[in-house]
Amino acid sequence: MRDILDLDRYPLDRPGSADWQALVTRCRADLARDGMFNLPGFLRPAVAAQAATALAPRFATEAFRHQRRHNIYFLKSVPGLSEDHPALTQFQTSNDTLCLDQMPGSPMARLYDWPEFATFLAAAMEKDALYPMDDALAGVNVMSYAEGQALNWHFDRSEFTTTLLLQAPERGGEFVYRTDLRNDGNPNHEGVARMLRGEDPEVRTLTLAPGTLNVFRGKNTPHRVADVAGTKARIIAVFSFFDRPGVRFTDEERIGFYGRAR
Repeated sequence: MRDILDLDRYPLDRPGSADWQALVTRCRADLARDGMFNLPGFLRPAVAAQAATALAPRFATEAFRHQRRHNIYFLKSVPGLSEDHPALTQFQTSNDTLCLDQMPGSPMARLYDWPEFATFLAAAMEKDALYPMDDALAGVNVMSYAEGQALNWHFDRSEFTTTLLLQAPERGGEFVYRTDLRNDGNPNHEGVARMLRGEDPEVRTLTLAPGTLNVFRGKNTPHRVADVAGTKARIIAVFSFFDRPGVRFTDEERIGFYGRAR
């Protein structure tokens, strides 16, 4: 894996070593403070650029355009909220998606199948173990956001989200987030409404460099990707792990996310 990853800075290949434990400790501290951690240069930048270039023709001919209007919850309704409540403001999301079966042998597929990656993520997230999906479409997705496209405000269904930026756009495409806006005991609908109106001073913007591994608590931290501008798309890989083996999406979910079940 040294040909694609900087294992001198990030010794994922030496689980249990002092250097590995120091990295895990640092990532846990970042998660506790910021709701995320970042490893710049985790994927070698030249490898990230090559991967983005290799996928470009597939985005042009094979990708599924995932486009929808939605609220921050991705729900048609929320108990206790009227249809016109500002926390249910509608937004537009649009991206082009490639699935794991469309990138065999790629750096992203190799990383996903490398057991040490899941071992490190589980330790950083303080989980007993994490497992890749048993799903040829959903395990790794690579999304492209071209000019005018964006991933709009939402909460994630999973506790953690793991991404790897392959290509930054010419302009825009920043990661915008608000750490721990809600928790399991308090949905904080009024706080959500204030944030969506642009009235929350705790909203932060992060510009990532290609090759950066980003792990964040997306379940209670709302986030979005700002509109992309220019001829260069924002291209990012998303890795899905679960705390049990054998997880697969249903055919209905695959069709909704990818336009196909197989």
